[in-house]
Amino acid sequence: MEGDWVPNRLVIIEFPYMTSLMGWYNSAEYARLIEIRKRCANTRIIALEGVATPTL
Repeated sequence: MEGDWVPNRLVIIEFPYMTSLMGWYNSAEYARLIEIRKRCANTRIIALEGVATPTL
C-alpha cells in the first residue's frame, strides 16, 4: 500500500514452519538451483512468519 516496490513477478511458497523453510533453502538439492536462479534472475527473497489461527 506504500513504498516503491513494484515486482514484475511474485512467487509465494508456503511452509508449515520456519524451520521447514530453512531446511529446504539450505538443502543440497536447492543449492544447485540457487546457482541457476542467480544466473538467470535478480531476486529479493523475504521470509514471513504467519499468524497462528487461535483454537476455540
